[in-house]
Amino acid sequence: MQIDIGIAESDRKAIAEGLSRVLADTFALYMKTHSFHWNVTGPMFNTLHDMFMQQYTELWNALDEIAERIRALGFPAPGSFSQYAALTTIREETSVPQAQDMIRQLVEGHEAVARTARQVFPTAETANDQPTADLLTQRLQIHEKTAWMLRSLLA
Repeated sequence: MQIDIGIAESDRKAIAEGLSRVLADTFALYMKTHSFHWNVTGPMFNTLHDMFMQQYTELWNALDEIAERIRALGFPAPGSFSQYAALTTIREETSVPQAQDMIRQLVEGHEAVARTARQVFPTAETANDQPTADLLTQRLQIHEKTAWMLRSLLA
């Protein structure tokens, strides 16, 4: 069935491709944050363990919103590890770093998702796609605030 929501198919496709990159970055950051939650040690254990849980829970919930927006635009949302690996800008961590390095990596991850989201914004604005622009604005606020809070732990 044709989709006629007032956004040209080529624009919907470009936006969906951009949102797929945001989804992949969000999933990679989710996995990293959850792993750090499980594996953090040291004198800040309780604080970081709880903080990481709040962060990965927020990221998990965001995945659904991003994927559903891609679907509303008429395109399939990526959903495999190989698709995410091809689309993400976030470096995978296969070891268990010290707590301070975990924090640094999460700052970098949140900043990376913000950059990826910001790249999609002009396309959404030009296409008059307010729902995507709103979603991206919300994501930017969350990632920028979370990066700031994590950076504060490194001061």
